[in-house]
Amino acid sequence: MEDSRSALVLFSGGQDSTTCLAWALERFQHVETVAFDYRQRHRIELDQRLVVLDELRRAPPWADRLGEDHLVDMAVLGQISETSLTRDVAFAMEKDGLPNTFVPGRNLLFFTFAATIAWRRNIRHLVGGMCETDYSGYPDCRDNTVKALQVALNLGMDKSFVLHTPLMWLDKAETWALAHELGGQTLVGTILEHTHTCYQSERGPRHPWGYGCGECPACSLRKRGYETWAKHAA
Repeated sequence: MEDSRSALVLFSGGQDSTTCLAWALERFQHVETVAFDYRQRHRIELDQRLVVLDELRRAPPWADRLGEDHLVDMAVLGQISETSLTRDVAFAMEKDGLPNTFVPGRNLLFFTFAATIAWRRNIRHLVGGMCETDYSGYPDCRDNTVKALQVALNLGMDKSFVLHTPLMWLDKAETWALAHELGGQTLVGTILEHTHTCYQSERGPRHPWGYGCGECPACSLRKRGYETWAKHAA
């Protein structure tokens, strides 16, 4: 039987996945993390995630609950993807209405590989930062997609995995509020100083909302959400 006290978090090192990691650490006795290197142009997030993990390992009681970290090489996804996250091209909207930052199948593969690790590690709960409120229209971030994938994984692996998406119905301001609720100003400070969300890998001067170019789609959402939350939290 899968261990209902354990969780595996899809942890990229960005704002959303860090908030999800804190959410899991509040709820489960043992939490492991997994990241995917698909040769994304913002691969700096893979470095920053280690910094964030180090910070959380010094934060009781979470430190005692944070377990092994896993890194999966998914270079093949970058090789077959023609997107602005895997190629050095400008961010733009496609004719089908989706932004060219959409990496087809990415979250489907992430959860499938995570479930494979969870199967081996005897972990039942999988946690991802997908969101259908403040998002770019990615079909693999939608609630129906995640629910369908949970069914497929459980049928295909003969398990009873539970896929959690704690940010699914939150906008970015509410995500900042959740981080503060979970870990106070300490967690918010960690997110501001150490996480990375910018598609341009910009780590120049820090803005009030964190590091980034301030112009890419990810930065725009993060900035707007922080400003809204900070205004109401003041």
